[in-house]
Amino acid sequence: MAALPLTVASGGQVGDAGPAAVRTPPRGTGERAGDTAAGGGGAAAHDRDARGRDADAAAHGGDAKIPSAAPSRSPLLLGIGLATAARCGPELSSPEGIEAQTCVLIQGADTWARTYYRNATGESLDSELSLLGPGGRTVQMHCVTGTDDEPATCETPREHSRGGPDAYTAVTEFAGRGPDGGLLLRSGSNS
Repeated sequence: MAALPLTVASGGQVGDAGPAAVRTPPRGTGERAGDTAAGGGGAAAHDRDARGRDADAAAHGGDAKIPSAAPSRSPLLLGIGLATAARCGPELSSPEGIEAQTCVLIQGADTWARTYYRNATGESLDSELSLLGPGGRTVQMHCVTGTDDEPATCETPREHSRGGPDAYTAVTEFAGRGPDGGLLLRSGSNS
């Protein structure tokens, strides 16, 4: 059995505070944190744009795209955007050749479901991805499952979270095409 090449990156649980990278000037330069490279003015003279980056970095040969080491107002920011928490079920496979893993993803105030799958059956399949939320709320997506035997994904639209991560469950079902197609695999975020 081949392992499904599923790649999910997670910055940890939303709201977790992790170590922060801080740039410091080389020792012995006499500069203090907040002083400009020109050697004066302190923090008051240090211009920053709305994202906390050096406004004059590009003008002085620096890279204005590098995020500032200044603390962010939100602990959810990782310098490149909001952290995404993922709660995934196990990687499953069927004897017919469908492999899948289904996850609930939360980023900021949004929740959605995603399934990672590989269809090695040689046939197009019917598949449905469902995100089950609090109060009986359900979002369903029909996933197009091709025959190319390559890893693929399907996800529901993002919705505003109405509870914590444990309030949501995602389920994907893969079946043969048409009304007589039998269930080949059911994959869940908590199975």
